[in-house]
Amino acid sequence: MLTHIHIRDFAIVDELSLDLCDGMTALTGETGAGKSILVDALGLVLGDRADSGTVRHGAQRAEVSVQIEIGNEAAASAWLEEQGMESGECLLRRVVNRDGKSRAWINGSPATLQSLKTLGEMLVDIHGQHAHQSLLRKEVQRRILDEYADHPKRLAAMRQHHAQWQKLARRLADLSEDSQARDSRRDLLRFQVDELEALALGPDEWSQLEEEHGRLAHAGKLMELAESAYQALYERDGSAESLIGHFTGELEQGQTLDARLDEPRDLLATAHIQIREAADWLRRYADGLEMDPARLEFVESRMAAIQDLARKHRVEPQALPLVLEQMQAELTDLEEGMGNLDELRQAVDQALAECRKVAQALHQSRRKAADRLSRAVTEAMQGLGMEGGCFQCHVETQTKAEPTAQGTDQVSFQVSANPGQPVQPLARVASGGELSRISLAIQMIAARALPTATLIFDEVDTGIGGAVAEVVGRQLRAQGEYRQVLCVTHLPQVAAQAHHHLQVSKHKGRDHTATHIQPLVDDNRIRELARMLGGVEITDQTLAHAAEMVDRVGPTKPSSSP
Repeated sequence: MLTHIHIRDFAIVDELSLDLCDGMTALTGETGAGKSILVDALGLVLGDRADSGTVRHGAQRAEVSVQIEIGNEAAASAWLEEQGMESGECLLRRVVNRDGKSRAWINGSPATLQSLKTLGEMLVDIHGQHAHQSLLRKEVQRRILDEYADHPKRLAAMRQHHAQWQKLARRLADLSEDSQARDSRRDLLRFQVDELEALALGPDEWSQLEEEHGRLAHAGKLMELAESAYQALYERDGSAESLIGHFTGELEQGQTLDARLDEPRDLLATAHIQIREAADWLRRYADGLEMDPARLEFVESRMAAIQDLARKHRVEPQALPLVLEQMQAELTDLEEGMGNLDELRQAVDQALAECRKVAQALHQSRRKAADRLSRAVTEAMQGLGMEGGCFQCHVETQTKAEPTAQGTDQVSFQVSANPGQPVQPLARVASGGELSRISLAIQMIAARALPTATLIFDEVDTGIGGAVAEVVGRQLRAQGEYRQVLCVTHLPQVAAQAHHHLQVSKHKGRDHTATHIQPLVDDNRIRELARMLGGVEITDQTLAHAAEMVDRVGPTKPSSSP
């Protein structure tokens, strides 16, 4: 569960440090105070995309970090261990710069956005205030059903088999293209391969040719240089060798007069030896050089042939051996593939059959889960002021259609808002208020099946009130008995059910606006509930009503930790 969040320079928050507890926590405050900023900040550190607009005005960067107690989250623990990290407690950190670029860390190690998202989905599930709008989309309905049915392994198998079938099908399509085009490509490859094989360029030959060409092209200059250096060092009168030899002897005699001349005498003796060796090397080097116009012409001709083919293939000369290797592989693939079309067709048919088999197993599992979801949501609707309403999750398989990565099913949510009316697609029969309540029922039922230890509801109770709101609050409190629930709400009936209460307030200065969050207990909590009940003017009667709501709920701490 989330134990601590720290926010700096995010939106209108300058700095906020907040400890979070288990059970249900309500976040309330005036409209526009920034209640959803906390949810947005959590979304950011859990992998949501960021932009420069998240950085507070006047700041250079926004920073959000959260501390999460992993507890019994087996999937998250296993993922952290795979990454070489400790799994007892987790620290996530995200920094967004003014230019929109961001960096992330997990337990102090740099992390990618996808890593944050992967880990975040194992630990926290966020239900947004606009979830009822996306609920009308077919892909969202299918995803909700799969989450409720706990289908990650089945979906992974479906994606794997679909990808294998698609890979084989694309290969078959490529090899089954117009035979004339394939023949033309094969003939071109054969000509180019023959041309490169005839060149027979060795792996290091180009660099060796460049070195030899430089030596042959400047042989005269090199010989002159070596001979000149040899003469100066050893041969001519007053050479370096004779001078150093003379002074070495002189210093040797001077040693009898002053022993401190030992060191320079030894240094000159060493230099004398090295000069002789250098002179000997230069003599041999000069003797080995020769003017070879025929060899130079051959090297230049060879280099020109290599450069011509390099320009033809638009690569550097030294890359030609790799080009040949790639072309040989493509040619082999073409020639083998043209003879194996029948085998490939059989492989495609077999992969498709396996894909349909996995899709059928997924369909059967979805049908069973759809029945359970239908009954659970229908029951939840009764408690949300939709007595007699009925919900059905309809799963229809497209047996003749090609499988997709999600299977062959079409999932649709159908509802009857009033008793005696037939069920119809959600978009056709639900009003805005009904859709909001149905969405809330679905989210609460689906959330029970989720493995995450923390659930966040961001104003999902919009559009309801009265007794229905109290039922929603009870449902959220029940969730908080065995996991952590954070609920942003504007309804006192929901907030009164919370184990913990946080108030969000906005403070305006002359040139500065900031959001603050503080925990409420006892009289302060009752006053906040009274404000939510009665508005700006709080009467004794409103305070009494708020106190009664709190007393009716009971203990403020959950009976067990998540």
